[in-house]
Amino acid sequence: MFIKSLELSDFRNYESLTIEFDRGTTILFGDNAQGKTNILEAIYLSSTTKSHKGSKDQDMIRFGCEEGHIRTYLEKEACEFKIDMHLRKSKSKGIAINSEKIKKASQLLGLLNVVFFSPEDLSIIKNGPAERRRFVDMELCQLDSVYLYNLNHYNRIVNQRNKLLKDMYLNPDLKETLNIWDMQLCSFGSKIIERRKLFAGQLNEIIYDIHKKLSGGREELVIKYEPDTRIEDFEENLLRNRERDMRMKITSVGPHRDDFAFYIGDIDIRKFGSQGQQRTAALSLKLSEIELVKKMTDDTPVLLLDDVLSELDSNRQNYLLNSIGNIQTIITCTGLDDFVNNRFEINKVYKVTEGTISSEKE
Repeated sequence: MFIKSLELSDFRNYESLTIEFDRGTTILFGDNAQGKTNILEAIYLSSTTKSHKGSKDQDMIRFGCEEGHIRTYLEKEACEFKIDMHLRKSKSKGIAINSEKIKKASQLLGLLNVVFFSPEDLSIIKNGPAERRRFVDMELCQLDSVYLYNLNHYNRIVNQRNKLLKDMYLNPDLKETLNIWDMQLCSFGSKIIERRKLFAGQLNEIIYDIHKKLSGGREELVIKYEPDTRIEDFEENLLRNRERDMRMKITSVGPHRDDFAFYIGDIDIRKFGSQGQQRTAALSLKLSEIELVKKMTDDTPVLLLDDVLSELDSNRQNYLLNSIGNIQTIITCTGLDDFVNNRFEINKVYKVTEGTISSEKE
């Protein structure tokens, strides 16, 4: 699978853009705040229907415009596809595949698999649990439509339950409806817990060898899933915490409070690891993500590296670049010196300047 080209209209700082990509490596370079990351964001949006930044649709439309368009052309299993995404300020986005409108965004997932790697990902180990949950959710939503269905329903139920807890302050009789929401919360939440447990196991099968090589054979990394509640205790824990939830007006039990731990031996490196250990574990995690997509889809993802190489030392840089292999890779950076020094094969190079691009190499 590879992306052939991308067309943008009134997206972020691009009035109009057409860019072609190589099957190998494409470099987008230029100063900061010129629009390099916006191109990667458009690709990620075409894969997941969401911005990697969590931006709303209306915030991605060019200033002063009412709508924007993203058209992504790709080849997969000798077939060509066009993903057409229509962003609108006043309505939800419209999506078409090969000019056929789809009713649900979930119908798009799995067509284009991407792995996005940014400098922020290097802090995923030391940051809070929300970052690690988001990583797991975004990956599973690409690979498992059932998980996406369950997660969307679970999140909706949590929001509705939280609203009910607030409304109960003025209308205490609403307490009688809590049991209905709790039953649904347990039903969908239990499926999420089960899938996340499986996901952690799948990652461990891959990350162990990657991290051992990356650390020069010195360290063995293990991921441990830490569910907020066990499935068998879910209903009981909800009931036990109901009075507190009513006081705090928020749901305090469930997989929306899960975490994932990273251990080297007996050391929890989230809390006690050095910065070097945390960054190496984060790199191992992203490389494992690539291998997991390959394994589960029997295809290669598109790798998006957003100015991440400048954040890595030469050893980690070389390991990452050597691991890419035959994966289509699109890289943003401020300059080309690092790639020249690493003797890295570059197939296409574009300079990005204030929302315009110019080809530097074919």
